[in-house]
Amino acid sequence: MDPIEQLVRGFQDLVAYVPELVQPFVVMLAGAVPFVEGELAALVGIVGGINPIVAGIFAAVGNFVSVLLVVLVTSRARTAVVDRRAARVPVTVGAVNAAEDFAAEKSESKGRAKFKRWVIRFGVPGASILGPLAIPTQFTSAMLVAGGTPRAWVLLWQAVAIAIWTTVSTVSVWAALTFLVGV
Repeated sequence: MDPIEQLVRGFQDLVAYVPELVQPFVVMLAGAVPFVEGELAALVGIVGGINPIVAGIFAAVGNFVSVLLVVLVTSRARTAVVDRRAARVPVTVGAVNAAEDFAAEKSESKGRAKFKRWVIRFGVPGASILGPLAIPTQFTSAMLVAGGTPRAWVLLWQAVAIAIWTTVSTVSVWAALTFLVGV
């Protein structure tokens, strides 16, 4: 037995201590964690001995539920900020407002400016599908909603991205374990 196969078998023995009905929910919780997401959660489930289809579905659902919560919270925060700004009445006119406008433009971070250019270039579908290559889906969805993209549009494309990436990682891990490691 080679070292990788031995490591996988040891991990499966450890997972065996968790009741079978609870194992998919552990994968779901792992999928909700940023940077772990559906891709790594499915990997953990499959290596742990869970059926790859079950592991992939539960990992994707956990990831999507966390994105849904982030979108709802960010949307409410954006609405509160926009409403507060709309209610604000300008007190002074002229050079003071110009200075405030300049300061507001200057305060935008490099990362936010880069993200805006990225969204303009690829749109919400591209940002959602390519986003997991750089940052977690929770962060991408929060930035999209905070930037004014409709919640439903963000949720739709985040669901598509989560389904694509979780499926790709699930099939890849299953194939690697089946054909390369022999587990």
